[in-house]
Amino acid sequence: MSLKIVVLAKQVPDTRNVGKDAMTPQGTVNRSALPAIFNPEDLNALEQALRLKDQNPGTTVTVVTMGPPRATEIIREAMYRGADGGVLLTSRAFAGADTLATSYALSMAIRKIGIPDLVIGGRQAIDGDTAQVGPQVAEKLGLNQVTYVNNINSCDGKEITVTRHIDGGVEVVKAPMPIMLTVNGDADPCRPRNAKLVMTYKRAMTPIERPKDGEVPHKEQYEKHPFLNITQWTEADVNADLSQCGLAGSPTKVKAVENIVFKTKESKRLGTSDDEINGLIQELLANHTIG
Repeated sequence: MSLKIVVLAKQVPDTRNVGKDAMTPQGTVNRSALPAIFNPEDLNALEQALRLKDQNPGTTVTVVTMGPPRATEIIREAMYRGADGGVLLTSRAFAGADTLATSYALSMAIRKIGIPDLVIGGRQAIDGDTAQVGPQVAEKLGLNQVTYVNNINSCDGKEITVTRHIDGGVEVVKAPMPIMLTVNGDADPCRPRNAKLVMTYKRAMTPIERPKDGEVPHKEQYEKHPFLNITQWTEADVNADLSQCGLAGSPTKVKAVENIVFKTKESKRLGTSDDEINGLIQELLANHTIG
């Protein structure tokens, strides 16, 4: 049994290390001041896809991402770990997309590829934390969906069994395929880069990354090895409706982004006596911190 798997991934600013220059005066994220990384939970999703590939010879894993030209880097990163290729959706028409417009563009790209057996992505991106794109893609494609997945237990090509997180515990779900899964960050981490794959795919690139003037270095390798040519699509390539793309297709807008830094105003050292502990409890009750 072989499977056709699409992994949705996003290049995001590393919001885990926000400094004083991380915001612009307009209140938006200063992406140039933050390193761009592979969205962490998308890496968890990629690992689940690669495990299915290991278990089922002939399975293909294709990464689809939307973003500026530099987002190609996460496609290469996925290929270094075992993915077979990827598609970069890049165009000014996609800029400023909210989750609705993003899911529309991604769903159109998946339609062009052909509906796979499995679409899988991270639960949410660290730059938005909405957890909406995966479910919205499923709705637009008419796919079954299971969210908050921790592990894929089994898959026979017709049904898939997963363990998912729910409030207060976990549950095991069996569902028919094709299907969309979103994966939690507490799922197994993604495998490291493979040295052979790094050497194989280190020169893989999209057309937009190639030099505008002059000869492409190692041109003969691109002619000999088509897998080094990463697919790049615009809105025209996926037959997207411009009214549903980018800002035009985004009913939600970010009013402002603020960098909040918590500062300690005062501290109090307590002993171990009952009177001191009771005094603290009374103080917390009085200012409604507890109770």
